[in-house]
Amino acid sequence: THSDSQEDITYLSKKIAQLRLFADEQGMMNRSVLDTQGDVLVVSQFTLYGSTKKGNRPSYVEAAPGPIAQKHYEDFVAQLEKLLEKPVATGVFGADMQVQLLNDGPVTLMIDTHQKN
Repeated sequence: THSDSQEDITYLSKKIAQLRLFADEQGMMNRSVLDTQGDVLVVSQFTLYGSTKKGNRPSYVEAAPGPIAQKHYEDFVAQLEKLLEKPVATGVFGADMQVQLLNDGPVTLMIDTHQKN
């Protein structure tokens, strides 16, 4: 968004690295991507921030402008790579891409750094 900061990027990268989403030996979600030494794919998708409050066409006016968003994206990836101590797979910022994934499990989360307190 227009109001995202380096503090938000740091918070989000730490949260992603440390969030316990993966099952332990008892099947409980107690392991993070750090614990599992798993891989991470980061793909920019500004459309997630679309507003449908007014009219029938999504509005993206609250999304950060391209150059600012790209810098935030690159900073986020760099911080995540530092925390994970390995490269992070990425999409191409601002590009139309076909991303294929297999969601394994019942978990999909949206983390809003403006609601962290």
